[in-house]
Amino acid sequence: MTQRGILPDAFTYCVVISGLCRSKRVDDAYRLFDKMKDSGIGPDFVTCNALLNGFCMLDRVDEAFSLLRLFEKDGYVLDVRGYSCLIRGLFRAKKYEDVQLLYRKMIEDNVKPDVYLYTIMMKGLAEAGKVRDALELLNEMTESGVVPDTVCYNVLIKGFCDMGLLSEARSLQLEISRHDCFPNVKTYSILISGMCRNGLTRDAQEIFNEMEKLGCYPSAVTFNSLIDGLCKTGQLEKAHLLFYKMEIGRNPSLFLRLSQGPSHVLDSASLQKMVEQLCDSGLIHKAYRTLMQLADSGDAPGIYTYNILVNGFCKLGNFNGAYKLFREMQFKGLSPDTVTYGTLINGLLRFQREEDAYKVFDQMEKNGCTPDAAVYRTMMTWMCRRMELPRAFSLWLKYLRNIRSQEDEAIKAIEGYFEKQEVEKAVRGLLEMDFKLNDFDLGPYAIWLIGLCQTRRVGEAMKIFLILEEYKVVITPPCCVKLIYFLLKEGNLDRAIDVFLYTIEKGYLLRRRVANRILTKLVRRKGEMGKDRAIYLLCRMKSVGYDLDTHLLPWTKSLLHRHNIQEMVNGVPEMNSGCVEMQNSYGRVGQPWKPTVKQRRKMFQLARRKYAGMKNS
Repeated sequence: MTQRGILPDAFTYCVVISGLCRSKRVDDAYRLFDKMKDSGIGPDFVTCNALLNGFCMLDRVDEAFSLLRLFEKDGYVLDVRGYSCLIRGLFRAKKYEDVQLLYRKMIEDNVKPDVYLYTIMMKGLAEAGKVRDALELLNEMTESGVVPDTVCYNVLIKGFCDMGLLSEARSLQLEISRHDCFPNVKTYSILISGMCRNGLTRDAQEIFNEMEKLGCYPSAVTFNSLIDGLCKTGQLEKAHLLFYKMEIGRNPSLFLRLSQGPSHVLDSASLQKMVEQLCDSGLIHKAYRTLMQLADSGDAPGIYTYNILVNGFCKLGNFNGAYKLFREMQFKGLSPDTVTYGTLINGLLRFQREEDAYKVFDQMEKNGCTPDAAVYRTMMTWMCRRMELPRAFSLWLKYLRNIRSQEDEAIKAIEGYFEKQEVEKAVRGLLEMDFKLNDFDLGPYAIWLIGLCQTRRVGEAMKIFLILEEYKVVITPPCCVKLIYFLLKEGNLDRAIDVFLYTIEKGYLLRRRVANRILTKLVRRKGEMGKDRAIYLLCRMKSVGYDLDTHLLPWTKSLLHRHNIQEMVNGVPEMNSGCVEMQNSYGRVGQPWKPTVKQRRKMFQLARRKYAGMKNS
């Protein structure tokens, strides 16, 4: 264009900058923006909004606000579209307080929000779990004269479904028509998915039938949600029938004739005769395949749908059905992906068919489908359960070699450490490599930690725990529970308490049996120190939200009562607040606090004196 002597105008620059931003090339867009200004063309608000939106969509919201300040120096004034871009960027960055401040500023600047901005606000609030606030915003919206559209309602309905508030979601779906809108396929898909996630497959089927009666044809997402729900509740026949319906497409009469057998009449006499014979013989599947050629164009099932059905068969141990589907999808030109193979491998392992699982794993690689981390983690988990820890470790190193060929020397060194049973060095080497490449995955470490516990190598498992804590890796509750269980089994109560305190510091609420076992063992220890530590643990538990009345088992309560421990925790204010006053006196406010022996003794002497005074009074 420029070579021909045609100079771009503001509109041309705007189109190109917007296109670059949509292609996630915001740095190139900004360079072109500078060039535009240097050529003497002033950018309009559309160009500025495109740039702001581009940076926000890449989660570079701080840079977007820096740009805004530069734009404002050139006379740019934020309009409703500009506010929409920035608010969406702040929601993506989870900066909820900044969202409220910016929204209030917009109102103060007399910029009226439109339906698009309201939808962004509702979506952000709903995704943050604040569906009630989002609903209040809907009321504010209607009061200000802005009419909500179907997209706006869909956002709210999804928010309520995600929170499990299905009756509210259904009410909103019924409310849509009051504003001259109609529920669309997305509305129904959201509701069906929410119902199925909560096990309400009958209600989901009713909604599915309702949408068809209203002429709203289900999408692939709708079918997949309902098929998945039916499979999870063990209704495989219905799921399979729905799968066939999905393949046949938009010809419901054809599906009904097929599903109801030979009692209905098809248009073609010769085809009718063939289908009747097949149905009489019980070969409904073959009849279905014959009629596939007549199906109208619809949403043919893709790999995701097949994976749902394969998973359903595997859960019931029906591997013949799973293999049949596996072959059928290949016959139709669909290549099984890592999810398909992973589902089949996991199902076989669950039913103790290890050899078949390993064969599928080998076949996966031969067929050119590279196993992903999830497949490797599945294999490792089952190897560890069979106490084949070295094999599990080697398998993960094989995976790392496939994706990190440049780190081959480091992987060899790690493998050498493990062969020498120097677990600590091996784990440190892996962690350093993971953090160096910014590709950390807790999965394998958790599997090894649990595997070491199961092979009674609890000391090494504890070393992994301490190393992960040293590297500031957040360890999951299942790992902590498994480690506590085996530490108690080995009689290492002090270490078990350390792990339990870690869970308290992280705010985890573990199942009842864990805390009860620790407290029982502590109280039964000889000397006062065991009782003191039991009181300290109870205080810490209360401080993070444990309801001691419901969490403690009857025999634990009885034991604590015999030693006057429960009364001390309930009666002394210092205890109820997690010993905050004592913590403050040592200058460690807001930090995890592990008092020394001297501090603990002083604290509990004070508690006993206060408790004795309360009893005497």
